[in-house]
Amino acid sequence: MKHATIVNNQTIPVSEIPEISYDEFFELNAGFITESVETHCVNYFGYPAGEMTKLICCIADDLHHVIYVSSCRVNPTGDLPSLSVNLFCFEKFEREIHENFGIGFTGHPWLKPLRYAHNRKDKTQTIANYPFYTIQGEELHEVGVGPIHAGVIEPGHFRFICNGEQILHLEIQLGYQHRGIESLLLSRSKLSEQVQIAESIAGDSVAGHTLAFSSVWESLCGFNATEDIHFSRTLALELERIAVHTGDLGAACADVAYQLGSAVFGRLRTPIINFLQEWCGNRLGKGLIRPGNNTFPFTPDLSKRLTEVLHVFEYQFIEMNDELFSMPSALSRFERTGSVSLENMVSIGTVGMAARSSGLKRDIRSSHPHSLYGTLQHEPIVKRHGDVYSRLQLRKQEVPQSITYIRELMTSVPEYHPEPVPMGPLAPGSFAISLVEGWRGEICHCAVTGNDGKLLIYKVKDPSFHNWMALAMAVRNNEISDFPICNKSFNLSYCGHDL
Repeated sequence: MKHATIVNNQTIPVSEIPEISYDEFFELNAGFITESVETHCVNYFGYPAGEMTKLICCIADDLHHVIYVSSCRVNPTGDLPSLSVNLFCFEKFEREIHENFGIGFTGHPWLKPLRYAHNRKDKTQTIANYPFYTIQGEELHEVGVGPIHAGVIEPGHFRFICNGEQILHLEIQLGYQHRGIESLLLSRSKLSEQVQIAESIAGDSVAGHTLAFSSVWESLCGFNATEDIHFSRTLALELERIAVHTGDLGAACADVAYQLGSAVFGRLRTPIINFLQEWCGNRLGKGLIRPGNNTFPFTPDLSKRLTEVLHVFEYQFIEMNDELFSMPSALSRFERTGSVSLENMVSIGTVGMAARSSGLKRDIRSSHPHSLYGTLQHEPIVKRHGDVYSRLQLRKQEVPQSITYIRELMTSVPEYHPEPVPMGPLAPGSFAISLVEGWRGEICHCAVTGNDGKLLIYKVKDPSFHNWMALAMAVRNNEISDFPICNKSFNLSYCGHDL
């Protein structure tokens, strides 16, 4: 056997992951991707192993609900054949490995740094000299947007090549933030500090990233979370989904100058995040999810309060959507704008909401269920046209679905366990992986421990890592004035990418 087969939130000894030659590694993982659209790469990374670099690739099989993990050991000073030549979904993974270790990938479409992190291998490659793609032509012009934004938002630069108002090409340059999330997780010895770092990975996905971190930690410790812990986590994830989807609908309204929708959706988001503050003291849910513990029990009073909030929210949410999606002026901006085909979404390796809007059924809640999603029997909502309209319709329909799940959960609130069960030490020489379906899509956290039981490598992947290229493809052949609504329909994370 050339790979290990595991399930979500499982820990195995690193020694059980077969170490094969790079040629076998290449053939194995290329084969997994090409054989079915039900398989995709959830993580691919390297870490130092003496004078060599060890590569680990994790391929999720959504049909059989398992993850295939393989590894190889390579010389960081050499060049390797690139998987990205024919399988574009590996493009960013290989760029990151190149940036971190200096490994060359022969045939890669454009091998350049991904994040320009402080600890990159080659510091002569700087973001100031970023090699943008260019097209020559007297009728063409370039338009640069960012990295400094007019609003309170993370930095990112968008370089358009246009023929008049028509976008021919967009290149998205990231790498302006260098928080060193993964290095900080390794350098901190206290779990309380590490979990606070994890919940700061992306401010709009606190529940998603904190749950992924907690699941990895608990798996490495051999801790089995009680039902009340799973209940709180599932509830927090769906509340986060409701809040962000609602806010995004409001932002989309603002981008097409529909002020009523912008105001109403913005107001509707507020009671959802205010409920999180009532529950745990923070409107983004910080402090709510902790490894091995249920810090804030869900009480009968909270259940009554949430029932009231959702009752008022739901009918107003539906009423505002009925208004928005019956307006010809709004529909003319949404329909057939920013379309990405299913074929391109598969090629890029997109995940989550963006993938489902183009007919690609990728949702960890059903393919690799965690928390209480197995009991909810989640069925993903899938759209077919891959345009702004589909991405907004998906939000419109996922919010009532989340409300249904929350109401179902609250019919049987599990008993609270006030005395947390102590967690043991991290398993030495082990590998653990956690997949969580955040509101944006698939979050993946991986960890490897050394023989001393300490973290050797911690790898974070936000869904935006996969999906930024989809935005670049979405705007092709659209007018540049449509970029804001295309961008907002994806609502990708700069900080989730740059780490």
